[in-house]
Amino acid sequence: MSAKHATRGVIFIHSVSPAVRPHVEWAVSSVLGYDVRFEWTAQPALPSMSRAEASWVGDVGTGAMLASALGGWEHLRFEVTEDGTAVSEGGRWSATPGLGIFYAQTDLMGNVVVPENRIRAAIDQAGGDAHEMRRLLNLALGQAWDDELEPFRYAGAGAPVRWLHRVG
Repeated sequence: MSAKHATRGVIFIHSVSPAVRPHVEWAVSSVLGYDVRFEWTAQPALPSMSRAEASWVGDVGTGAMLASALGGWEHLRFEVTEDGTAVSEGGRWSATPGLGIFYAQTDLMGNVVVPENRIRAAIDQAGGDAHEMRRLLNLALGQAWDDELEPFRYAGAGAPVRWLHRVG
């Protein structure tokens, strides 16, 4: 990891079956380059599932690599954040089994940033239809992912965040 281009973020595993937990740890370990063990707890929003969260430090682009490594697994709901740096924007990747992965650029406070061209395209595509404009902006903001993940986020509110780092 180059200190010049280092960033940090958080991995939120909102729901995963107990059988898949070791695979999640292996995938995250492969990306970060060291052995990772999450502190798994029950997911109150879906009692047969587990949840965990941990902070990470790595090179710019690590958030995208983590999201790619975790994407597409059955029953796995997750979010990965990556803080912005002097050379990169912040980002958030949200994933659900039914919706797949959504990526959004984020500002310093973690708010989704919708690029100007995406807004202009929504205005053009909506053609003056307010309902269509709302649908297109909700799509740009990842509203469907937020709606599905919110009960899982709420269930994890107040849970401790563990730092993932190389030891030794």
